[in-house]
Amino acid sequence: MPQPIVLSFIQAKQLLKARAAKAETALASPDLGISMVEVTIADSGAIFPGGECLSWDDATTIAAEETRCFVLEHGRIKPIQIYSEETDRFYSLMPTEGAPTLLISGIPMHRIKGTDPYKDTLSKVRTIAPIRGRVLDTATGLGYTAIEEAKTAEQVITVEFDPAALEIARLNPWSRRLFDNPTIEQRIGDVFDVVQDFADGSFSCILHDPPMFSLAGQLYSGEFYRQLYRVLKRGGRLFHYIGDPSNTSAATVTRGAVRRLQEAGFTRIVRRPEAFGVVAYK
Repeated sequence: MPQPIVLSFIQAKQLLKARAAKAETALASPDLGISMVEVTIADSGAIFPGGECLSWDDATTIAAEETRCFVLEHGRIKPIQIYSEETDRFYSLMPTEGAPTLLISGIPMHRIKGTDPYKDTLSKVRTIAPIRGRVLDTATGLGYTAIEEAKTAEQVITVEFDPAALEIARLNPWSRRLFDNPTIEQRIGDVFDVVQDFADGSFSCILHDPPMFSLAGQLYSGEFYRQLYRVLKRGGRLFHYIGDPSNTSAATVTRGAVRRLQEAGFTRIVRRPEAFGVVAYK
């Protein structure tokens, strides 16, 4: 089954520039920069292989929207955004020069200043390398961490609280391996509750990348950290993303998190400022 064409202002501006230059064809990405195809520049619009046509009016609309991506299907565009009744928040896919990020109520869920979401993901995953055995990924989001972990792990269990986030991920070309990799097992629910179902010492590594403290304070609690300690194998590693260490608020949260991690049983905790978090060892 062919994948839908997903575009951002980056591709739309390139196509409009080709039209202005009176080019007959142009190279454009149908999947937010993952691949390139030759597109025909016609009076009716930009025609992709397979016949899908992006009208010039729609291209102009997309070019003006720098915080949303669009799906092109049957000659029509639709913004990738969803209202979640579960959380009473809007979710949308925001383009960058690299992989897109997830916006929740206008707040990006990845670092985008001086980096891009996939580079941000790699910086987190590297803190607990080498990744082997079973891995717990506490917040699926767009699935980037689960996808990277699955390259070397025996199994990755990834937990997402809000199905709306997975609906966005299904439309994101950069998230496709989240849904077709048998190494990845997805679970829906509050990880605060889900983690209690796992046996002691179930995981070799845990990557904990929760929403900010103000949105999910229970995922920074001593009670939750004790559960993470319990399900982590002896010798295992936990990466906990917290936020920019140069930010006063994040620094305060970090101090509290480190103290509660120690109280939960983690005796060695190393700050990893390049990844905006800490690694705790069991």
